[in-house]
Amino acid sequence: MIKSTEQSMIMGKAYEYACLVAIKTSVSNFRPVKIEENSSYAIAKSCFEQIATQEKQNMLKSATAGIDVIIQMEPKIIEDGKDCLTIFLQPDNIAKTGDIRDVIIIRRDIKWEIGISVKHNHAALKHSRLSQHIDFGKEWFNLPCSKQYFDEIKPIFDYLNSLKLSKKAWSELPNKEDSIYIPLLNAFITELNKLFLEYNHKVTSGIIKYLLGSDGKDYYKLIHHNNHKTTVMPFNIQGTLNQSSNISKPKINIPKIRLPTRIIELAFKQNSKTTIELTMNNGWAISFRIHNASTLVEPSLKFDIQLRGQPADLFYINVDW
Repeated sequence: MIKSTEQSMIMGKAYEYACLVAIKTSVSNFRPVKIEENSSYAIAKSCFEQIATQEKQNMLKSATAGIDVIIQMEPKIIEDGKDCLTIFLQPDNIAKTGDIRDVIIIRRDIKWEIGISVKHNHAALKHSRLSQHIDFGKEWFNLPCSKQYFDEIKPIFDYLNSLKLSKKAWSELPNKEDSIYIPLLNAFITELNKLFLEYNHKVTSGIIKYLLGSDGKDYYKLIHHNNHKTTVMPFNIQGTLNQSSNISKPKINIPKIRLPTRIIELAFKQNSKTTIELTMNNGWAISFRIHNASTLVEPSLKFDIQLRGQPADLFYINVDW
């Protein structure tokens, strides 16, 4: 029996391949399309070949429905001449740089490209960890955390490390919320507020760019759902998406996303010892729920990060297939 994590990986890679096929099929009537067959392509194709016939058909229908919407937003995909459109899959390790685009669509003759982040039944934001050695400020928005922050969290992680050496399970800790979660989240709140006071909008906009995975590059998110729907979500932070061609404007307009510039409130969620909520201007609200991601104690904890509020110019389209 295939483990759920492995099955999830196979389905995700298979959907990436389906997207390549859908782009080639939809665009080939308008211009030549070339798929670059790199190692990522070989993995995705292999995964697609492993899944059931009905699932293959569903993925192709889903991807085609989503790509057809993106074409309405990006007329340069099919218009302005007969030069070749090149598509390829990025290697997984590119995501470590902050670029979460899976599929790249390029017209090299005019130096134009867009990217798509492909998700199979999954729409979560980037998940992050806290540990004694992780500088979340440096990692999230290139602004290092203070020595005071690391001094404050050190005893917490020293304690966790001693529990790890004793092979303790998280379930054996009677008061982990009060002794670990709350003091760690309080240190996080203090440091994030301190960084904001010093660097202002670099922190607020940096959080959004990090969580959305923009890395200075706008992109589309394409999400396959098992209920015969596909979600298309544009992330137009830099304003590079939705360009007109030489002969027509996009049929669907995408506004540039307004990033937050100030923190309104950063505090524990009411009646919670594990979740803090960050409210910012321009309609942004984020929750951070801390939790252990393993059975045995280890000296790091994971954030489940969810977008609880977003501006009206960050929108999505659901299309049936």
